[in-house]
Amino acid sequence: MNDPRNAELAAVIEKQIRLAQNIRSAITQAMEHDVPLLGRTGNAAVLVAGLIENYYTCLETAWQKISQRFENHLESGRWHVELLDKMRIKIEGVRLPAVSEESYPALLELLKFRHFRRYYFELEYDWDRIDFLLKKLEQAHDLALADLRRFVDFLNKL
Repeated sequence: MNDPRNAELAAVIEKQIRLAQNIRSAITQAMEHDVPLLGRTGNAAVLVAGLIENYYTCLETAWQKISQRFENHLESGRWHVELLDKMRIKIEGVRLPAVSEESYPALLELLKFRHFRRYYFELEYDWDRIDFLLKKLEQAHDLALADLRRFVDFLNKL
């Protein structure tokens, strides 16, 4: 790896992978210990919803750094959606995709929820929706981290 910017980006991505794993562990802890103690209440839902939002934001941070390094052309109004979409494309001679077609649908659901939670401040969370999001997070987790690890391998070969 000749370019120090690639080494720095690889380190940032590795850090985000570790953080995503830690947040997923916190979600598991919350579902196995905190939710049974609190019940499936609004307060428990807020706890789990916050962790789900943090999980997606953690992945999004890695993608944002990739975008800044390799293209940095995001529209200000819808940059979150555009970022996720752009991470799916291979830019010939520039970079590999950082999000696979397999992980994209579940990640899109997490993005939609992140947007809802950030901008609508609802305190009434539907546990059916939380369960759906937890299922999507589980579907995305291994795939998204494998996508990022593949991207780190790509950086290491540059």
